[in-house]
Amino acid sequence: MESRCSSSADSRPTSRGRACNNATPVSVRMESFEEKKCISDVRRTFCLFVTFDLLFVTLLWIIELNVNGGIQKQLEREVLHYDYHASFFDIFLLAVFRFAALILAYAVCKLRHWWAIAITTATSCAFLIIKVILSKLLSQGAFGYLLPIISFVLAWIETWLLDFKVLPQEAEDENRYRSIMDATERAPLMGPGPLSDGQFYSPPESLADSDEELDDKHDLEKGLITQVT
Repeated sequence: MESRCSSSADSRPTSRGRACNNATPVSVRMESFEEKKCISDVRRTFCLFVTFDLLFVTLLWIIELNVNGGIQKQLEREVLHYDYHASFFDIFLLAVFRFAALILAYAVCKLRHWWAIAITTATSCAFLIIKVILSKLLSQGAFGYLLPIISFVLAWIETWLLDFKVLPQEAEDENRYRSIMDATERAPLMGPGPLSDGQFYSPPESLADSDEELDDKHDLEKGLITQVT
């Protein structure tokens, strides 16, 4: 029985260690999700693309200023003497508006809805279409085509990224996190307690095969009775 007790006692830390090992990956996954919950990988990618949108439009606008007679001279003409029909400065401001609105909504406020990107994309499309129709950009060379088209395409790529990548991926991660939390809440919070002595109780041996012991007891009782009499 002592050997049985010792083997059972040895198995207790093993089972507890196994339970701890099973709980460790769950806790690690929960901690990693809590760290990623601040801003997810897909949301960071989206914010990087929004920054790329601003920098790329700015670069094209600076190249356009330099090609058409020098940066300082063109800045005076397009900014100080702004003309809606001939200036590219408003397309640059449109990129700044998209960057500020989207970074504020999806990086600072961590918004989980599409209404902010819908506003920026609708505003960009409406402004660019009206400007192309009413302005004289198409008569100013390649940049008259390039800047409006690139600004239009980048706005729609941002919408696609948010609607088909960022929001679905974050919703899937949140559902996975909730399922892990539910599983951990349903699991026992503590391992098995110390085993009592009753769990090591061994039943008495059967008396069916002990006829010799019974005969010895009867002989002993008869001997005692004869001695008394």
